[in-house]
Amino acid sequence: MDNVVVLDETPLSQGFGYGIVLGLGFAFAGGMMLTTWALKRYQNEVQTSEMFSTAGRTVKTGLVASAVVSSWTWAATLLQSSGMAYRYGVSGPFWYASGATVQIILFATLAIELKRKAPNAHTFLEAIRARYGTPAHLTFMMFGLFTNILVTAMLLTGGSAVVTSLTGMPTAAACFLLPVGVVLYTLFGGIKATFLTDYVHTVIILVIIFIFAFTTYATSPILGSPGAVFDLLKKAAALHPVEGNAQGSYLTMNSREGAIFFVINIVGNFGTVFCDNGYYNKAIAASPVSALPGYVLGGLSWFAVPWLCATTMGLAMIALETDPSFPSYPNRMADADISAGLVLPNAAVALLGKGGAACTLLLIFMAVTSASSAELIAVSSIFTYDGYQTYFNPKATGKQLIYMSHVCVVAFGLIMAGFSTGLYYIGISMGYLYLLMGVIVSAAVLPAALTLLWRKMNWQAAVFSPLLGLVCSLTAWLVTTKLQYGELSVETTGKNNPMLAGNVAALLSPVLFVPLFTFLFGADNYDYSTMRDIRKGDDHDIAASEGVDLDLIPGEAELTAAAEEEEQKNLHRSAFIARTLTVLMTVSMLVLWPMPMYGSQYIFSKKFFTGWVTVGIVWLFFSTFVVGIYPIWESRATICHTVTSMYLDITGKRRPRTTTVEGIATESQEDTTMQSEKVVEKA
Repeated sequence: MDNVVVLDETPLSQGFGYGIVLGLGFAFAGGMMLTTWALKRYQNEVQTSEMFSTAGRTVKTGLVASAVVSSWTWAATLLQSSGMAYRYGVSGPFWYASGATVQIILFATLAIELKRKAPNAHTFLEAIRARYGTPAHLTFMMFGLFTNILVTAMLLTGGSAVVTSLTGMPTAAACFLLPVGVVLYTLFGGIKATFLTDYVHTVIILVIIFIFAFTTYATSPILGSPGAVFDLLKKAAALHPVEGNAQGSYLTMNSREGAIFFVINIVGNFGTVFCDNGYYNKAIAASPVSALPGYVLGGLSWFAVPWLCATTMGLAMIALETDPSFPSYPNRMADADISAGLVLPNAAVALLGKGGAACTLLLIFMAVTSASSAELIAVSSIFTYDGYQTYFNPKATGKQLIYMSHVCVVAFGLIMAGFSTGLYYIGISMGYLYLLMGVIVSAAVLPAALTLLWRKMNWQAAVFSPLLGLVCSLTAWLVTTKLQYGELSVETTGKNNPMLAGNVAALLSPVLFVPLFTFLFGADNYDYSTMRDIRKGDDHDIAASEGVDLDLIPGEAELTAAAEEEEQKNLHRSAFIARTLTVLMTVSMLVLWPMPMYGSQYIFSKKFFTGWVTVGIVWLFFSTFVVGIYPIWESRATICHTVTSMYLDITGKRRPRTTTVEGIATESQEDTTMQSEKVVEKA
């Protein structure tokens, strides 16, 4: 697979690229440092080990939803989906969006079960160890780290390819500089920084997608309406019909290769959600009443992001092929450039010139950095709690846990920058990694889910099912490649059929292995008590050094028996709702909506295509309300209090109340001055 070819004259200068990658990175880091300081000073959010990794388990619905959208909006979300639209037409964006939305909605069930059964866990792997012991713990640690490595590599390879294409910045430099700002603000703010920056990133991403959509379907002098795009897609199908599509059309859901990608996409994304500790981190950080609505609303909001973005940019690229603004006019895009994710940036440049290039660079920067922050927290949590505290220092203090978390954040950022650079030089692109991820990690999906959902599974099934599943998936992938293409290379192993075989073998082989090992070695009847015995980190040393009562830090106070019982009732109710919603939405997204259109081989009419685009735009407005406006409204009291306190503090009118270790509130400077004046008057 060839490396990405950089155009002789890039739309933007290298200086602009460095300005975005470094300047914005440092700006976010500075803003996060200020926010962390303000939350500590005015909200008692001292950066304890618990606050760093769980945000005190108090994050509200709106921020959870925006974090889900941001964390699931990788570079691949925007780049790979647009490439699928360019290859297969209107089916590509839908297959991508529906095939990756159901996992988030299904994950809501696991999120609720984890909060019910392991309320004090910092990672999902702690629950694995509590149930099965060390062998299973180490096995799932391996799969969890494989997932984080693959996802981060995808982010950096896809992001660096776009930066290089648009600015000419060396790819190696982009790989090393993109994580710099992320590492800085994650160090200072922990997972709370991830939630807050996720919100900002999500809003910016939504605004840019609106710019692209309204330009393509309303204001572009070349396109300018859904009808114009429709007409050009009809002409494109006549010039180069899509093999495997009904009548060779770009305007049909009936696409053989698109359907193969759909299956690969479903399987791979099960692995990257159910095996990625980052999603469990966010579930743990959510308040008990917010986990279910946060994940469901986040999943529904996310659907519109790849669907509308790819329906806009991927189809615009097809429509513009016969126009001189097309980057490779009169030739079509090279396959290597499509796999590298360059459909979206090329379409943006063709539509908006340098402005489109700048929007794309900003869009991809936001997608890469927001998801990277979640991966940094995920890996630091694994090494800190599942490695360091579990096997090396069980009595670690809060300061020691924080120190280890910081070391892991920096180390993982540096290692992944080097690893992604190496992938670039050997010709492994983002598209290749996207198809490969299910082959590597999806064998752990079923055992991971059943750990929280099925009492009977024993430790033998938990240990051997994913390992044997990985052997099966690698075998199916490589043998299929050899049989079909006669050789093993980056190009042949990256084809759809071998990847399909490997992905399906990975996800489905545990369906055989789990019951086999469970009943062969004797079924368990686990009561989840050892999961409930997982304890929070001891942060008394940090609270003492900060002069703050530990119980006043959000999430640190122990619940009363009555409050804990009420919380469990709410979670039990949420678990029932989650199961019901996941069934309904999964059937709707994967069967009721797309399958009749696929089976009937329907070719879109101009009116139907216009309605299709309109639904996408309206859906994105819904997403904007859920993840852009609602989090502000939900946190209005906290925002008003913090801003007011900062104003009073800056103007010298009042210092905020602080709390001593003994729990005695000290008086504000204003109160002390007023009392002194009254004493003088009385005298």
